[in-house]
Amino acid sequence: MARRKKEKEVNITPKITRKELRRQRVLLIWAAVFVVYGFVFCYLPLGGWLMAFQNYKPKTGILHSKFVGLGKFKVLFSDPQFYRVFRNTLAMGTLNLVTTFIMAILFAILLNEIRGNLMKKTVQTISYLPHFLSWIIVTGILHDAMSSSGTVNEILLNLHVVDTYIPFFSIEKYFWPIVAFANCWKETGWNAIVYLAAITSIDPSLYEAASIDGGGRWAKIKYITLPSIKPTIMILLLINIGNLINAGFEIQYLLGNPLIIEVSETIDIYVLRWGISQMDWSLGTAAGIFKSLISILLIFTGNSLAKAFGEERLF
Repeated sequence: MARRKKEKEVNITPKITRKELRRQRVLLIWAAVFVVYGFVFCYLPLGGWLMAFQNYKPKTGILHSKFVGLGKFKVLFSDPQFYRVFRNTLAMGTLNLVTTFIMAILFAILLNEIRGNLMKKTVQTISYLPHFLSWIIVTGILHDAMSSSGTVNEILLNLHVVDTYIPFFSIEKYFWPIVAFANCWKETGWNAIVYLAAITSIDPSLYEAASIDGGGRWAKIKYITLPSIKPTIMILLLINIGNLINAGFEIQYLLGNPLIIEVSETIDIYVLRWGISQMDWSLGTAAGIFKSLISILLIFTGNSLAKAFGEERLF
């Protein structure tokens, strides 16, 4: 019987023939292009990490620079300024994650509740347009709006909320909320596209059944919409946790000034200052490696927690 079953088994694995390769040649060519691109721009530059273990000098190059082991990492971790920039990066990254992540979900749900298709498409188009603006333009808008004679101070003065204008960019406690607000305003509409796509794939019969049972809008959101998009939320949350340490560079560099440097400087700015301005390439590379290791650790930690609680995970 076992032999007969083996004879009846059909090999469903497709055979790769020359004819099949010729038929898929366009797809294979484009796949090869992206593989080469990823190798050249993502993996090949990792060879530059060797500078973190050397006293790198441009004249001698990577192959002939003096090897110092973990010496640059010891200098990095003995620098009090590095712990300050690490705190700033982690704090701003957490604020950006919480605000942009929650607002994107809320905005997608609210956008889905708009009945008119024309109004929905108009609001969605307007909402993700800021994503395509450069940080130069965004910071320029912020400077104009929050300057001493800007719109924000004018509104606060006219409403008698304050007696005199507030120098927002000279007070440390305002910097992190400004960065979080800027990221939220710029990215909420764009991030909401994924959640809106997940919402539109929900079976409409579920909402019809809820309406028959007397469920209102809030009940539908609570018991149908949110549970249905939960897998999407978990996957994107894990991906965003990996980017937690990537708090940004442009907005902090453009809005920062000597008065608030204690809270505005991030690891990326630290790398720029030491790696390029001070010509200490090895120390800057060591700081970049530390940042990458923290990102990997966050991804594995988040994925392990998701697995422990039985949620969707990356791997």
